[in-house]
Amino acid sequence: MGISELRHLGPVKRAAGTAPSALERDLLARGTVSRDDLERAGWVGARSDATLDRILSAEGLASEAELLEANARAFKSRCLSAGELAQLKQFHVDTPVETLIRHAVLPVVDRDGKAAIVCSDRRSSDAIRPHLPMALKPARVLFSSRPVIQGRLAELHRPALTQAMVTRVPEEESCRTWGQRREVRLTAVALLLLGLALVTVLQPRLVFGVLAGWAVVTLIISALFKMAAFVTGLVVGPPEPPAPQPLRKLPLPRVSVLVPLFRETEIVHELVARLTRLTYPKSLLDVILVLEEEDGETREALAGIDLPPWIRAVVVPDGTPRTKPRAMNYALDFCDGDIIGIYDAEDAPAPDQIMQVVRRFGASPPEMACVQGYLDYYNPRQNWLARCFTIEYATWFRMVLPGMARMGLAIPLGGTTVFCRREALERVGAWDSHNVTEDADLGFRLARHGYRTEMLATVTAEEANCLPWPWIKQRSRWLKGYMTTYLVHMRRPRELLRQLGTWRFLGFQAHFVTALSQVFLAPFLWSFWLVLVGLPHPLDPVLPHWVMVVLGSLFLTIEVVNLTIHATAVARARHKHLILWTPTMHFYGPLGAVAAYKALYELVLKPFFWDKTQHGLSQEAGHLRRALPRGSDGAFDFS
Repeated sequence: MGISELRHLGPVKRAAGTAPSALERDLLARGTVSRDDLERAGWVGARSDATLDRILSAEGLASEAELLEANARAFKSRCLSAGELAQLKQFHVDTPVETLIRHAVLPVVDRDGKAAIVCSDRRSSDAIRPHLPMALKPARVLFSSRPVIQGRLAELHRPALTQAMVTRVPEEESCRTWGQRREVRLTAVALLLLGLALVTVLQPRLVFGVLAGWAVVTLIISALFKMAAFVTGLVVGPPEPPAPQPLRKLPLPRVSVLVPLFRETEIVHELVARLTRLTYPKSLLDVILVLEEEDGETREALAGIDLPPWIRAVVVPDGTPRTKPRAMNYALDFCDGDIIGIYDAEDAPAPDQIMQVVRRFGASPPEMACVQGYLDYYNPRQNWLARCFTIEYATWFRMVLPGMARMGLAIPLGGTTVFCRREALERVGAWDSHNVTEDADLGFRLARHGYRTEMLATVTAEEANCLPWPWIKQRSRWLKGYMTTYLVHMRRPRELLRQLGTWRFLGFQAHFVTALSQVFLAPFLWSFWLVLVGLPHPLDPVLPHWVMVVLGSLFLTIEVVNLTIHATAVARARHKHLILWTPTMHFYGPLGAVAAYKALYELVLKPFFWDKTQHGLSQEAGHLRRALPRGSDGAFDFS
């Protein structure tokens, strides 16, 4: 609830015994803010983790410049422009630069030669003092805007920050060392392919039989795994949502949301419009648009938009690998929230989504470190590929992932609508900058360190990749990341088993091994259609006819099971029209196989290459307006 809503509820009285602060007296004396609005801002501040400055700025009651000047007058200090700050030397301290950036505080040598602390508000100054040396305890306070201070710190410490964003994850849990053994990797792969080709020439039926047999085994395991998740979700049902709590019992925390952008000029205006629909108090919302230094086009497009005070841009220094996780690692230090969320450029989240996330965290123990929302598509009617992609997402996010979570298994995260407790995220090293499926990797790293992830029934609408080649490029990146994640976590199987426990370790194996085997060996499974239509099969000379019939029947049965799960997933008001399209999912599979072979090629030759997803392909804007999530069940009681 903001001040504009509070105005409809009548006057708000200050708590007895509290006197106006120096800042409030200055604002009142100059007529910057009315007394009633100041009282309302105090009411909001008492029920949230927001300073008076943030509340007034977010509500548009005072500009950043007015608040900085008021702070300077109230504390007999002065404000610094970006140019003035650049002229002051930094006062050297041992405080980690990440801590200074988070609080937006820069120790400097003032023009009179004395030490001073530059901050954006008094709370930042108070929060950083325990981290500073005794020599700075009595230092004067100067004021400058948060972006200016953080920008100056980033400029002064660029080499260290550039290095830190690619080494956050411990080396034993990262894939970054793969680039150091390129020749060894290429030689090993060449020898493996040569050996496989030789065996295939000498024993073609044996190779076919082994691969087909493994495809059948993993097909059975995959089907059992999916059915178990499906049935668990239907029988157990979703967890009971926590009861809404009034703000006086649950003060709202600050939430930072990272939105990585790279060459997104076509959709930045729509993105900002969607973010403004969020109902979380804007004084507690810190949205960071993460831009690449090399991407001048997107920066120019954003420069033409009048961003609200709670949305700002952070420019990531150019470097390698140029990946989404690397950019988010850099931007993480610029966040001031206790909860860190991620949105993609094309996302349209439910308006009350962040409120729902905050409520879930508030009702959960600390080991519940991450919340994953449901992802859906707003253009399923565009073409056949968009329909199939929507069916696949509905099955994954509404059936499989919730079932896995309720079975007590670790789950891979999606790349968006993920919210983490900041403390847990930083403890595990945030994201692996070199892993192109950083979300799946993070989900299992959190589990390895004793944290849990829960699904939350709040929806974010995305744009379905609806053209074949862009779809293949996106899927190949996901599959390459899946292979990378599996290989990284299986470096020390015993350690992984000890950390996850037997049940979650088996779930990890079942998920990754079957998912990868099925896409790579799909052509061997398709060969069993020959049996069902009465045509000769390559294994006829080896296996009895009744065995071939059983295998063909098994393949058909699992296809029916998959169609049933797909149909159940889309049997809702918005997607009921897709039920008739579920039988065509069988023809959707070959695209995945093509993407898998592309992913395998890149894993060997270009393991860190980020094949960017192309956005803005959907031309059906009307679908977006009709499909925007309307909200989630339940909200906070602001009484």
